[in-house]
Amino acid sequence: MTTDTPRWYTSSYSNNGGNCIEVATNLVAARGVVPVRDSKNPAGPVLDLPAGAFATFVTGIKRGDLDTA
Repeated sequence: MTTDTPRWYTSSYSNNGGNCIEVATNLVAARGVVPVRDSKNPAGPVLDLPAGAFATFVTGIKRGDLDTA
């Protein structure tokens, strides 16, 4: 079941270092977006990323495309 209210979660890989985001993947089916917000500022702005763009971003992270070291 899908709802129009985001169900926010932080990745289990997050290390509580303060640089975390929260995502709400439950809106993909209904609206085609993945809302993203700063976990330190839940009342702040939300980016509604197209589901395909978010999937590409996650794939790039997993491949190490954005590693800085």
